[in-house]
Amino acid sequence: MGQKDVISKQIFKRILVDIATYIFKLQLASVELIETEQQRIENRQADLVAKVVDNDGKAFILHLEIQNQNQKNMPDRMLRYLTDIRLNYPDDDVYQYLLYIGKDALTMCNSIETAQLQYRYPVIDMHNLDYQFFMAQNTPDALVLAVLCDFKGSNSKEVVHEIISRLMELTQDDKKSLREYIRMLEILASNRHLDLDIQQEFEMLEIEIEKLPSFLMGEKKGEKKGERKKALAIAKQLLAINLSIETIIQVTGLSKSDIEKLKKGN
Repeated sequence: MGQKDVISKQIFKRILVDIATYIFKLQLASVELIETEQQRIENRQADLVAKVVDNDGKAFILHLEIQNQNQKNMPDRMLRYLTDIRLNYPDDDVYQYLLYIGKDALTMCNSIETAQLQYRYPVIDMHNLDYQFFMAQNTPDALVLAVLCDFKGSNSKEVVHEIISRLMELTQDDKKSLREYIRMLEILASNRHLDLDIQQEFEMLEIEIEKLPSFLMGEKKGEKKGERKKALAIAKQLLAINLSIETIIQVTGLSKSDIEKLKKGN
């Protein structure tokens, strides 16, 4: 398993609730991730397994497997994960789902049919989901999933710009959080045929937005707001030592009514 695959699964662990809600239509009230690693000749561990409770109070084990390649033995692997989970949690119901995010068309089977066994699980192919559905959600976690979906003929560069713009809007001034989501977007985008440098697109878009008159006006308003806040704080301190209103006006540049309002508030 490659490094990007490992990182991708860490991302999906972080956005498990949004995946369950928006993709598999599960309404979860609580989620507790659990480890399921089993020691055999080789190490095998299910991607995401959690103890969950839905909005109706039903408790069960949720197993979500993320796959970015077609594998013929996937049903056997899923069955093995199921038995591992059931051995560890024999009294719990287990619901399994496979999420396909690969570049190529989905060709994997999702069942085993033999004389002795009938087994199947739901598979969601992200290629078939409309990206606009995720764009309509107001969470950054849902937004990054849009890059895996069907762009409905829209230009990929424009779609990515739209996603980044919405991420910037939702994260606002939290630069650290924004950078994390851009990194998530970059990794997820690597699972489809996009000839785009996400980091470069982000940096270019950030520069474009900073040049907009509305952005510059907002920046100036922010500066003025900060200056006024500082002046009011200074005026409050000067009132506390009984300086005259005229003197405070000269020092802070505030109006007489501003000072009088502060005085009444003391």
